[in-house]
Amino acid sequence: MNLARLITAMITPFTERDELDVAEAQRLATWLVDRGNEGLVVAGSTGEGQTLDRAERIALWSGVKAAVGARAIVIANAGTNATRESVVQAQDAEAAGADAILAVVPYYNKPTQAGMRRHFEAIAAATRLPVIVYNIPGRTGANMLPETLLELARSAPSVVGVKESSGDLKQIAEILRNRPSGFRVWCGDDHLYLPVLALGGDGLVGVASHLCSHEFRNLAEAYRAGRVDEAAQIHAALMPLFDALFATTNPIPIKWAMNQMGFRAGRCRLPLDATPEPVAERLLPLLDPFRQVAARG
Repeated sequence: MNLARLITAMITPFTERDELDVAEAQRLATWLVDRGNEGLVVAGSTGEGQTLDRAERIALWSGVKAAVGARAIVIANAGTNATRESVVQAQDAEAAGADAILAVVPYYNKPTQAGMRRHFEAIAAATRLPVIVYNIPGRTGANMLPETLLELARSAPSVVGVKESSGDLKQIAEILRNRPSGFRVWCGDDHLYLPVLALGGDGLVGVASHLCSHEFRNLAEAYRAGRVDEAAQIHAALMPLFDALFATTNPIPIKWAMNQMGFRAGRCRLPLDATPEPVAERLLPLLDPFRQVAARG
């Protein structure tokens, strides 16, 4: 299946009573697809997936897929730090209609490289859906090394790619150089999208793409057409937005921003708290051009 180039790791809207708002998630998902996103990660890190219970995850996956239909792929985050629980979540996601699974390298446990490989092999064996590895050592405390990832890609063909958020361009280059045919590498850091494209990467799973999907598409199209200077200019223009959106823990700023954009995103669930006032003051003027575009439809 075609696993998209521009993917947004979507926030999860909550009501004022801290309840899941599926209807608002559907509205947001439709809006994101209308603006050029080819895929959505649902209940991921940006979607506060670890704060959702089983019923909420299933309702969210099925609701978003019902809203976007065949217009975009829905990638369900089903990764936990327990293999058996990850298997159950992957099976739930398949039953809910998801198109693919995202599973994070197990956090807190600090698994060995062999343990990581067996973890993902178990997930892949439990579902007919394609599986994408999410490597983000800054959050998990464990880094899946390129040789482990590539061994996994060869031992479990339904593991079709990686969302690489190590921030290590040397590591990403090694994966790209040695990957088997068809194995995809998505950049997991907005500010590294252009460098990863230059290394041969396939796409982006982004956060800022809630706002600037059009700019990201233009950046990628310019780079692939050989207009490198134009791509670099777009990248440079977006850097203040990237910096502001990650001035404190994601998804605190992007959720605040989407509230300002007119969505009923609500607040983050504890243990994440409110947006610090200096971050909000820094981010607010950067939203003006995106709000103007949104107002024009």
